[in-house]
Amino acid sequence: MRRQRWMTVLATGAALLLGMGAAQAGEALKIGFVYVSPIGDAGWTYQHDLGRKALEQALGDKVVTKYVENVPEGADAERVIRELAASGHGLVLTTSFGFMNPTIKVASQFPNVAFMHATGYKSAKNVGIYNARFYEARYLTGIVAGKMTTKNVAGYVAAFPIPEVLQGINAFVRGMRSVNPKAELKVIWVNSWFDPGKEREAVLTLISQGADVVTHHTDSTAAVQAAEEKGVWAVGYHSDMSKYAPKMHLTAATHIWGDIYIKAAQDVLAGKWKPENVWGGIKDRMVKLAPINAAVPAEVKDRVGKIEKDIVSGKFHPFAGPLKDNEGKERVAAGKTMTDDAMQKMDFYVEGVQGKLPK
Repeated sequence: MRRQRWMTVLATGAALLLGMGAAQAGEALKIGFVYVSPIGDAGWTYQHDLGRKALEQALGDKVVTKYVENVPEGADAERVIRELAASGHGLVLTTSFGFMNPTIKVASQFPNVAFMHATGYKSAKNVGIYNARFYEARYLTGIVAGKMTTKNVAGYVAAFPIPEVLQGINAFVRGMRSVNPKAELKVIWVNSWFDPGKEREAVLTLISQGADVVTHHTDSTAAVQAAEEKGVWAVGYHSDMSKYAPKMHLTAATHIWGDIYIKAAQDVLAGKWKPENVWGGIKDRMVKLAPINAAVPAEVKDRVGKIEKDIVSGKFHPFAGPLKDNEGKERVAAGKTMTDDAMQKMDFYVEGVQGKLPK
C-alpha cells in the first residue's frame, strides 16, 4: 500500500510529507465516523452506516473503520471528533449538521487529518463538505402524496428550521400542488433529529388537525409507525421504511452514501485527497426513491417516473419559477431557477405551507 502522506510545499520551497492518516507503509487507513443517533435498522444514521459497510466491502484490508453512534451535537461531539483524530484516524467523517463547528475547530488542530462534514456549509484546508439533493426525491414523493390525499391536507414532522429541512418541506408541497393545487401542508417542529416520542406525538397531532398523509425529516421510524397504526398514508425518509408501515407506506426519499465514502478513502490512500463541496442528487446516485405502494394508481407512478427522468436530464427543477413564498412574495421569477446558493440559504415557506417559520 502506498504511504498515506500528502506532499505540500513550505514557504522555503522544501517538501513536507503531511502523513494523512498517520499510517506507515503497509498499514490500513483508519477511518472514523461520528453519528448523531443510534444506527438502528432504518433512518439517517442507518444509511450512513450502510455507506461505511460499502466502504469496507470495496476496499477490504486497505481500511479499518470505527464509528461512534448517538453523539450529541455540541461539546461531546468535539470530544469524540478529537479522540478519533488523535488516535490515528486519517479520515474522519462527521455526519450531522450540528457537528459542523466542532469539526472545523478540531480540524485546525490536526492539519494532517482529512475531515469531511455532512450537510454543513463551512470548509477549511483539510475539511470538505458533502450533502445530497434530498429535495429532488422530496418533490417526487410530494406528487404521490398530492394524488393520494382525500382531505388535501398533509402533515410534516420537521427537526430544525435550517435550509436543508426547508428544502424538503418546500419541495414536498410543490410536488403535491403540481398535481393537486388545493393541497396544504402543516408542519410541526420537534427540535430534535432523533426523538421517537416527540415524533410520534407530532404525527398524532397532525392527524387530529386533518392530515391524511404524513412525512418527516427526523431520524426514527416513529412517524410512519404512528401513521400505520392510525390508518393514514405515510412517506418515509432516509430509508425505505415500508416494513414499519406495510399497508400505509407510500414511498420514501432515500440517501446513498457509499460511493462518496469509497472515493474519499481512495483519494486519501492515493495521496490526492482535497477538500471539496459535493452536492449530489438522483443523477449522482446519492438520492433514490423507494418502491411505490401498489395502492398508488399506475398513472401517478408514470408521472413520477417522467419527472424523475426530467430531473436527471436537467429539464425540470423542483424550484423553478414562478415561485412565491406563503406570504405572496415572489422568490423566483418565471423562467428562472433558484440557484444552489439561494437554496443553501433557504429561509422561507413556499405557497401551500401553513403558518410562519420559527426563528
